[in-house]
Amino acid sequence: MNDKPMTDGKTSAENTSATSALAGLSCHGGKEELQKAAAAAGKSEILNRYAEDYPLGPHDQPQSMCPAFGSLRVGLRMRRTATILSGSACCVYGLTFTSHFYGARRSVGYVPFNSETLVTGKLFEDIRDAVFKLADPEHYDTIVITNLCVPTASGVPLQLLPKEINGVRIIGIDVPGFGVPTHAEAKDILSGAMLKYAANEIRQGPVAAPRAGKTKLPTITLLGEMFPADPVVIGRLLEPMGLAVGPVVPVREWRELFAAFDCAAVAAIHPFYTASIREFESAGRKVVGSAPVGHDGTAEWLSAIGQAAGVSAEKIAAAQNAILPAIRGALSAKPIKGRITVSGYEGSELLVARLLVESGADVPYVGTACPKTQWSDADRHWLESRGVAINYRASLEDDVAAVLHFKPDLAIGTTPVVQKAKELSIPSLYFTNLISARPLMGPAGAGSLAEVINSAIGNKARFDKMSEFFDGVGRGPNAGVWEDVPRDHPEFRAKYQAMLAARAKAEESTAT
Repeated sequence: MNDKPMTDGKTSAENTSATSALAGLSCHGGKEELQKAAAAAGKSEILNRYAEDYPLGPHDQPQSMCPAFGSLRVGLRMRRTATILSGSACCVYGLTFTSHFYGARRSVGYVPFNSETLVTGKLFEDIRDAVFKLADPEHYDTIVITNLCVPTASGVPLQLLPKEINGVRIIGIDVPGFGVPTHAEAKDILSGAMLKYAANEIRQGPVAAPRAGKTKLPTITLLGEMFPADPVVIGRLLEPMGLAVGPVVPVREWRELFAAFDCAAVAAIHPFYTASIREFESAGRKVVGSAPVGHDGTAEWLSAIGQAAGVSAEKIAAAQNAILPAIRGALSAKPIKGRITVSGYEGSELLVARLLVESGADVPYVGTACPKTQWSDADRHWLESRGVAINYRASLEDDVAAVLHFKPDLAIGTTPVVQKAKELSIPSLYFTNLISARPLMGPAGAGSLAEVINSAIGNKARFDKMSEFFDGVGRGPNAGVWEDVPRDHPEFRAKYQAMLAARAKAEESTAT
């Protein structure tokens, strides 16, 4: 059962040489060093694929959580799916802690390693043993094994694992922080790998039907995580065109992958699922970008979906006429007044900005950690035509600079952006928990943001009052708890600066 040697076309000496450089290198050893080691260990193909699927620029890599959190979260949400991590203990601890914090409520397998098992190749054998022990069809349909930074850089060849053990599917992926820009895109890595596996199963013969049975209407598969009510709302939007909502990818169980392919078209609600889109297009499915947000977004999306699904112009018009007046009414009933900057790393930032603009808000800036793709072009063109500056792969510094420059009435962003804004007495909201965790589609989405946005903007006076009351407290040398009022000593700094300057001058004269 375990008699297959670890080989990827290289000799054992070559594998040992490639991994020996990793023996003393941790996941904090530097992105460039890890990339070089991964290339030397035979991971160039996968890294090149990631570079193509998830392009960088204008920035190298946004500051967000470990990307493996995204793929880990996808697997932990699926029924009858086991998850195994291979990586440094500190990384595994952090990832499992964060996953359970977000309600995973499921065990995560861990294959530890040391310098010896990493260099000799025994780590792969340990992973293989763990997979065979866990592959119980009574409990699991699928096992997902993820290489983190160091195992990826050392070339641990998960592709050599059996594709199936005792009827249990085996999915091996590499999700290194030095090769995958954000956790949002890591969701696509696992989803794309599963879709590819499922597509091969479909080609081989009959597959399991959806748990709720197959709908009689043609379906639209939704691509990207979204608020649970949104697929329900989208389903109502599609009814006049004789269409129904299909599965949402990432899926909650394996059989939904089969149903995802059995669709009339795919809606890339989140436009950065490049690997998943590739699998759908390989299966001959048409993919439509953007989403039904606001009046204009809903009208354009219904038209694009209808055309992709072969629906008549009359039915498309009927669907638009059935819902657009209600959306316009919801927008006008709950207007948003004020300047708002938007930033985040979930991938729905442009959709939120569109909804805010149609609600009446002045949105001068949108920053997203995700890349620019053709599937977000419709949103980009619409926003830019209204004077909104869009920054893909935005850095924290960019998002903070936007807050400083535009001086908004409200800043929506990641935790550090929110923190900086509040220090400046600017009301702010955390994008992930307070904005993206709300319905955005249809009439429900049109009015969902107004209450929380207007309430936050209305707190400006409270921020000013608190800032005035606490002025000078907790800043510079006064930070912390003191028995006496701290006294600054600028003469100390001047003294040490003079000493450093003198040393630099002495070293310069010695060198010449």
